[in-house]
Amino acid sequence: METYLGMDFGGTKLLIGEVDALGHVLRSKCYVTAAADQRQAVKILRSSLEDYQNSVGYVGTPAAVGVGIVGIVDYRSGQWISMCTGPENEPIPLAEMIGDAAGIPCFIENDVRSSAMAELLLGQGRYTRDFIYLNVGTGLAAGFVVDGHLIHGANMGAGEVGHMVVNLTDTLPCGCGRRGCAENVVSGIGFSCQAEHYGLNDLINPENGRVDSMKLFDRAERGDETCEKIIDQAACTLACVIMNLVRVTDPDTIIYGGGILSDDRFLLRVKSYLEENTMEGVRRGLIPSTFNSREAGLLGAAS
Repeated sequence: METYLGMDFGGTKLLIGEVDALGHVLRSKCYVTAAADQRQAVKILRSSLEDYQNSVGYVGTPAAVGVGIVGIVDYRSGQWISMCTGPENEPIPLAEMIGDAAGIPCFIENDVRSSAMAELLLGQGRYTRDFIYLNVGTGLAAGFVVDGHLIHGANMGAGEVGHMVVNLTDTLPCGCGRRGCAENVVSGIGFSCQAEHYGLNDLINPENGRVDSMKLFDRAERGDETCEKIIDQAACTLACVIMNLVRVTDPDTIIYGGGILSDDRFLLRVKSYLEENTMEGVRRGLIPSTFNSREAGLLGAAS
């Protein structure tokens, strides 16, 4: 049986798994990542792949391996440009390195675009050829599918919607170098940034500097005015981003993934800010990812 190996590399974990042609996950194993830089990330990828081959093994015969990874990825040349929004050091020939380690051809892609590709090939692509895959998790990013084609851009940077400026008066700096970016307000990074700005230090995990969004939602629900302000600002900002994107690519479907929109309390608040005349062409609505949150990135990598 011909199968495909997927490697989903995120900010905190790496999930490796074998997938069949219909998108069924046959086996998988999760590894802790927390890589500080690209070189360390490559070491984790290679050592984890070796462990997977030795401890889990294959059900079928993998024809290729796909890597979905954070940052700027040149899928054509197989080079991983950076972990962030701009070049860091010399690009890493990641596809060649992982392909050599696996003994099969390797293809790489940005993690969010990988998830959009999974939707196109195995999920909502059965019903739509024009959609936006929106991921609201640690960061804020999107994958655009227009007329059945996944958009990459001239510099492989299409979809970095978290760096869309939504507040021209904001003074908090963003990692991209601008101010007023959406990701500073609505994402795991954004919630942590806002909690620190408003002095909610008891909500910040000292080990990773991040806020548990569910705790933020819970406190807002119990009447904490500052938490309520952070959540409402985030919901309004995300709705603004969604409507801006709708005006740019004219999708009939918005598919969402990532942990933050999995909480209905926040999702309903976002929907309340969406204006009917802007969203009327999104006929299939704002809908969840076809895949469960644990396997979505893995299926994207395999796709």
